[in-house]
Amino acid sequence: MKNIERFHNKKVLVLGLAKSGLASAMVLNRVGAIVTVNDQKPIDENESAQNLQKQGIKVICGGHPISILDDHFDFIVKNPGIPYTNPLLVKAVELNIPIITEIELAYYLTDAEFIGITGSNGKTTTTTLIYEMLQVSNKHPLIAGNIGTVACEVAEKAQKENVIVTELSSFQLMGIQDFKPKVSVLLNIFDAHLDYHGTKEHYISAKSRIFENQTNEDSVVLNANDSVVLAAAQSTKAQKVLFSSASPLKEGAYVSDGHIYFNEEKIMPLNEVALPGVHNLENILAAVAVAKLIGSSNDAICHVLKTFTGVKHRLQYVTTINGRKFYNDSKATNILATQKAITAFEQPVILLAGGLDRGNSFDALLPQLKNVQSLVCFGQTANKLMDAGKSVGIETIKHVDNVEQAVKVAFEISNNGDIILLSPACASWDQYKTFEERGDIFIDAVHKLK
Repeated sequence: MKNIERFHNKKVLVLGLAKSGLASAMVLNRVGAIVTVNDQKPIDENESAQNLQKQGIKVICGGHPISILDDHFDFIVKNPGIPYTNPLLVKAVELNIPIITEIELAYYLTDAEFIGITGSNGKTTTTTLIYEMLQVSNKHPLIAGNIGTVACEVAEKAQKENVIVTELSSFQLMGIQDFKPKVSVLLNIFDAHLDYHGTKEHYISAKSRIFENQTNEDSVVLNANDSVVLAAAQSTKAQKVLFSSASPLKEGAYVSDGHIYFNEEKIMPLNEVALPGVHNLENILAAVAVAKLIGSSNDAICHVLKTFTGVKHRLQYVTTINGRKFYNDSKATNILATQKAITAFEQPVILLAGGLDRGNSFDALLPQLKNVQSLVCFGQTANKLMDAGKSVGIETIKHVDNVEQAVKVAFEISNNGDIILLSPACASWDQYKTFEERGDIFIDAVHKLK
């Protein structure tokens, strides 16, 4: 471990449990911190808090009373989803108590280098591609972060020769102080999580923190086709490496003459790439750029790109039933992701969409909806999506209660050769705990059709 003395006998408040909070509390306890955990869920309904209590960790549940801060904490490790407008956090800022997220804790725990990937869309696919390329190249990668593996647990066990590949959300990045990846990636920036950040400018600022501590000895991989990304990275001290799916570059990762290139070196033919969807090309090029910077071989990169067909819940092929192909794109929690999913197919698409209403309209989705044959809607946004579908002339539009019903109805109205696509364009939290739960229910419902 890097320098665990910074935690020894320090009083730390872990605010909010879930996976990252639970892991943070346990890691901090193991390295000698004096840990207090505070979670909204009452103790009698909170198995994680009960388990921590049995280990001798102080637990306060059922709310976030400001009086907790009377214990004079040295710092707070905040669950990324808890907004900084929470009264306890507002008071902590007044008291000059440092507030970090779990990714900062992970950075303090290890001498291993980090690769950090962020963006509005494509993070998980890009993170996984990079990990696989480094794995085949024997670069000893570990995978962590918002992708589902808690970073501080990974960092606690990492050795100096490891490379920790991390998917990072804007929520996590808001809580860094010293975190500095050897290579950072900013894939794209679109309107997302504005209910949390308040404005697009604040959202861009949060994303941009991924490279704020980098020096000219580090690298930042940037989307040359995204003007917002390029503007956000103007002040970075890191070496800029660009990727472009639209036009050749003098340096960086790009496509030319039907081949993938890096710095004018031909890597492989584009038609040998297994991952479907034009929208995945940017993710592929970003991954190629990172892999080459870390020293992956072309053979390793080609092997991964020829065999990798996607990540679960990200335009995941499920099965074919009576000539209908089913795809699970439950991770499409915003309009942009659904736009890209629809345009990935040339066949007729039956779209299953809907979910949490964040107050936005679906006007930006209208051009893609013109290519949708039938629309099955559910969740809080069902009526908005139905109105959008009607406005572009979709003749068959159905309103159902949930994803399971949507699968049955979509199959009933489909024809041989159709694509049945779950790509909700909305978060899942109105009906499901996570997009993973929503996607798993879709998969189960599809298999029940057999």
